[in-house]
Amino acid sequence: MAKTARDPEERIRERNRRLILKAGIDVFSRKGFDGTRISEIAEASGLPKANVYYYFASKEEIYTAIIAHLISSWDDALKPITSDREPADAFGDYIRAKLDYTRKNAAESRLFASEIVHGARFLTKKDREHMREITDKRVAVVEGWIADGKMAPVDPRHLFVMLWAATQYYGDFEPLASDALHGRKLRAADYDKAAETIIDTVLRGILKRP
Repeated sequence: MAKTARDPEERIRERNRRLILKAGIDVFSRKGFDGTRISEIAEASGLPKANVYYYFASKEEIYTAIIAHLISSWDDALKPITSDREPADAFGDYIRAKLDYTRKNAAESRLFASEIVHGARFLTKKDREHMREITDKRVAVVEGWIADGKMAPVDPRHLFVMLWAATQYYGDFEPLASDALHGRKLRAADYDKAAETIIDTVLRGILKRP
Protein backbone atom coordinates (compact mmCIF):
# COMPACT_ATOMS: atom_id res chain seq x y z
CA MET A 1 0.00 0.00 0.00
CA ALA A 2 2.82 2.40 0.89
CA LYS A 3 4.44 1.88 -2.51
CA THR A 4 1.13 2.58 -4.28
CA ALA A 5 0.75 5.81 -2.30
CA ARG A 6 4.22 6.96 -3.41
CA ASP A 7 3.72 6.15 -7.08
CA PRO A 8 1.99 9.45 -7.98
CA GLU A 9 4.83 11.38 -6.33
CA GLU A 10 7.44 9.32 -8.17
CA ARG A 11 5.69 9.99 -11.46
CA ILE A 12 5.67 13.71 -10.70
CA ARG A 13 9.40 13.63 -9.89
CA GLU A 14 10.18 11.74 -13.09
CA ARG A 15 8.05 14.14 -15.12
CA ASN A 16 9.71 17.20 -13.59
CA ARG A 17 13.19 15.82 -14.16
CA ARG A 18 12.30 15.16 -17.81
CA LEU A 19 10.97 18.71 -18.16
CA ILE A 20 14.13 20.17 -16.66
CA LEU A 21 16.47 18.06 -18.78
CA LYS A 22 14.51 18.83 -21.95
CA ALA A 23 14.62 22.53 -21.15
CA GLY A 24 18.31 22.26 -20.37
CA ILE A 25 19.02 20.69 -23.74
CA ASP A 26 17.16 23.51 -25.46
CA VAL A 27 18.84 26.34 -23.58
CA PHE A 28 22.35 24.85 -23.45
CA SER A 29 22.28 24.03 -27.17
CA ARG A 30 21.37 27.65 -27.99
CA LYS A 31 23.42 29.57 -25.44
CA GLY A 32 26.21 27.22 -24.43
CA PHE A 33 27.07 26.21 -20.89
CA ASP A 34 28.65 29.50 -19.82
CA GLY A 35 25.83 31.57 -21.28
CA THR A 36 23.03 29.62 -19.58
CA ARG A 37 21.43 30.47 -16.24
CA ILE A 38 19.30 28.25 -14.03
CA SER A 39 16.51 30.82 -14.21
CA GLU A 40 16.38 30.37 -18.00
CA ILE A 41 16.13 26.60 -17.66
CA ALA A 42 13.37 27.04 -15.08
CA GLU A 43 11.44 29.35 -17.40
CA ALA A 44 11.83 26.98 -20.35
CA SER A 45 10.68 24.02 -18.22
CA GLY A 46 7.63 25.83 -16.87
CA LEU A 47 8.72 25.10 -13.30
CA PRO A 48 9.67 27.50 -10.51
CA LYS A 49 13.39 28.09 -10.06
CA ALA A 50 13.17 26.54 -6.57
CA ASN A 51 11.81 23.33 -8.11
CA VAL A 52 14.78 23.10 -10.45
CA TYR A 53 17.14 23.41 -7.48
CA TYR A 54 15.15 20.70 -5.70
CA TYR A 55 16.12 18.20 -8.41
CA PHE A 56 19.53 19.57 -9.42
CA ALA A 57 21.96 21.44 -7.20
CA SER A 58 23.49 23.36 -10.09
CA LYS A 59 23.45 23.83 -13.83
CA GLU A 60 26.56 21.61 -13.92
CA GLU A 61 24.45 18.72 -12.60
CA ILE A 62 21.84 19.30 -15.30
CA TYR A 63 24.51 19.45 -17.98
CA THR A 64 26.29 16.28 -16.86
CA ALA A 65 22.94 14.44 -16.59
CA ILE A 66 22.24 15.32 -20.22
CA ILE A 67 25.68 14.05 -21.28
CA ALA A 68 25.15 10.84 -19.29
CA HIS A 69 21.78 10.23 -20.98
CA LEU A 70 23.29 10.70 -24.42
CA ILE A 71 26.14 8.26 -23.73
CA SER A 72 23.62 5.72 -22.41
CA SER A 73 21.56 6.09 -25.59
CA TRP A 74 24.64 5.47 -27.74
CA ASP A 75 25.31 2.34 -25.67
CA ASP A 76 21.81 1.13 -26.50
CA ALA A 77 22.37 1.74 -30.21
CA LEU A 78 25.47 -0.50 -30.10
CA LYS A 79 23.64 -3.45 -28.55
CA PRO A 80 22.96 -5.17 -31.91
CA ILE A 81 26.73 -5.63 -32.44
CA THR A 82 27.06 -9.08 -30.85
CA SER A 83 29.04 -12.14 -31.93
CA ASP A 84 25.96 -14.38 -32.23
CA ARG A 85 24.57 -12.27 -35.09
CA GLU A 86 25.49 -11.88 -38.73
CA PRO A 87 27.44 -8.70 -39.56
CA ALA A 88 24.94 -7.44 -42.15
CA ASP A 89 22.00 -7.62 -39.74
CA ALA A 90 23.96 -6.25 -36.79
CA PHE A 91 25.39 -3.24 -38.63
CA GLY A 92 22.05 -2.54 -40.28
CA ASP A 93 20.30 -2.42 -36.91
CA TYR A 94 23.07 -0.29 -35.40
CA ILE A 95 22.98 2.28 -38.21
CA ARG A 96 19.17 2.51 -38.07
CA ALA A 97 19.19 2.88 -34.28
CA LYS A 98 21.85 5.57 -34.41
CA LEU A 99 20.03 7.57 -37.07
CA ASP A 100 16.73 7.18 -35.25
CA TYR A 101 18.28 8.55 -32.07
CA THR A 102 19.91 11.40 -34.00
CA ARG A 103 16.58 12.32 -35.62
CA LYS A 104 14.66 12.33 -32.34
CA ASN A 105 17.39 14.00 -30.27
CA ALA A 106 19.17 16.35 -32.66
CA ALA A 107 19.52 19.15 -30.08
CA GLU A 108 21.08 16.77 -27.55
CA SER A 109 23.47 15.50 -30.21
CA ARG A 110 24.50 19.05 -31.15
CA LEU A 111 25.01 19.87 -27.49
CA PHE A 112 27.45 16.97 -27.14
CA ALA A 113 29.28 18.01 -30.31
CA SER A 114 29.62 21.53 -28.91
CA GLU A 115 30.92 20.11 -25.63
CA ILE A 116 33.66 18.20 -27.47
CA VAL A 117 34.59 21.19 -29.65
CA HIS A 118 34.96 23.35 -26.54
CA GLY A 119 37.39 21.00 -24.83
CA ALA A 120 35.09 18.35 -23.32
CA ARG A 121 35.18 20.01 -19.89
CA PHE A 122 32.30 17.92 -18.58
CA LEU A 123 33.22 14.60 -20.17
CA THR A 124 34.72 12.89 -17.14
CA LYS A 125 37.54 10.38 -17.01
CA LYS A 126 34.93 7.78 -16.10
CA ASP A 127 32.88 8.73 -19.17
CA ARG A 128 35.91 8.42 -21.44
CA GLU A 129 36.89 5.05 -19.97
CA HIS A 130 33.32 3.79 -20.33
CA MET A 131 33.13 4.85 -23.98
CA ARG A 132 36.47 3.18 -24.74
CA GLU A 133 35.37 0.00 -22.96
CA ILE A 134 32.10 -0.18 -24.90
CA THR A 135 33.94 0.42 -28.16
CA ASP A 136 36.59 -2.19 -27.32
CA LYS A 137 33.90 -4.82 -26.81
CA ARG A 138 32.40 -4.12 -30.24
CA VAL A 139 35.83 -4.05 -31.83
CA ALA A 140 36.41 -7.54 -30.46
CA VAL A 141 33.14 -8.70 -32.06
CA VAL A 142 34.18 -7.29 -35.44
CA GLU A 143 37.63 -8.87 -35.14
CA GLY A 144 35.89 -12.20 -34.51
CA TRP A 145 33.77 -11.79 -37.64
CA ILE A 146 36.89 -11.00 -39.64
CA ALA A 147 38.68 -14.05 -38.23
CA ASP A 148 35.67 -16.20 -39.15
CA GLY A 149 35.77 -14.94 -42.72
CA LYS A 150 32.44 -13.11 -42.47
CA MET A 151 33.97 -9.68 -43.06
CA ALA A 152 36.75 -8.17 -45.10
CA PRO A 153 39.87 -7.25 -43.06
CA VAL A 154 39.00 -3.66 -42.20
CA ASP A 155 40.20 -1.63 -39.20
CA PRO A 156 37.30 -1.96 -36.71
CA ARG A 157 38.04 1.27 -34.84
CA HIS A 158 38.15 3.39 -37.98
CA LEU A 159 34.97 1.65 -39.11
CA PHE A 160 33.13 2.69 -35.94
CA VAL A 161 34.48 6.25 -36.19
CA MET A 162 33.21 6.41 -39.78
CA LEU A 163 29.76 5.09 -38.84
CA TRP A 164 29.51 7.46 -35.90
CA ALA A 165 30.45 10.40 -38.12
CA ALA A 166 28.03 9.42 -40.89
CA THR A 167 25.05 9.04 -38.55
CA GLN A 168 25.81 12.08 -36.36
CA TYR A 169 26.17 14.44 -39.31
CA TYR A 170 22.43 14.51 -39.96
CA GLY A 171 21.75 15.88 -36.48
CA ASP A 172 24.88 17.94 -35.79
CA PHE A 173 24.88 19.64 -39.19
CA GLU A 174 21.22 19.46 -40.16
CA PRO A 175 21.19 22.81 -42.03
CA LEU A 176 23.99 21.58 -44.32
CA ALA A 177 22.42 18.16 -44.77
CA SER A 178 18.99 19.58 -45.59
CA ASP A 179 20.53 22.10 -47.99
CA ALA A 180 22.37 19.30 -49.80
CA LEU A 181 19.03 17.50 -50.11
CA HIS A 182 17.31 20.67 -51.39
CA GLY A 183 15.02 20.92 -48.38
CA ARG A 184 14.39 23.32 -45.53
CA LYS A 185 14.46 20.67 -42.83
CA LEU A 186 15.23 16.98 -42.67
CA ARG A 187 12.18 14.71 -42.71
CA ALA A 188 11.74 11.17 -41.42
CA ALA A 189 11.92 10.01 -45.05
CA ASP A 190 15.36 11.63 -45.38
CA TYR A 191 16.61 9.64 -42.39
CA ASP A 192 15.15 6.46 -43.87
CA LYS A 193 16.96 7.12 -47.13
CA ALA A 194 20.15 7.92 -45.22
CA ALA A 195 19.94 4.59 -43.40
CA GLU A 196 19.38 2.74 -46.67
CA THR A 197 22.32 4.49 -48.36
CA ILE A 198 24.77 4.14 -45.47
CA ILE A 199 23.90 0.49 -44.87
CA ASP A 200 24.17 -0.46 -48.54
CA THR A 201 27.45 1.42 -49.01
CA VAL A 202 29.06 0.07 -45.84
CA LEU A 203 27.98 -3.53 -46.36
CA ARG A 204 29.31 -3.52 -49.92
CA GLY A 205 32.70 -2.59 -48.51
CA ILE A 206 32.98 -4.81 -45.45
CA LEU A 207 31.25 -8.09 -46.30
CA LYS A 208 33.10 -10.96 -47.85
CA ARG A 209 31.87 -11.82 -51.33
CA PRO A 210 31.64 -15.41 -52.56
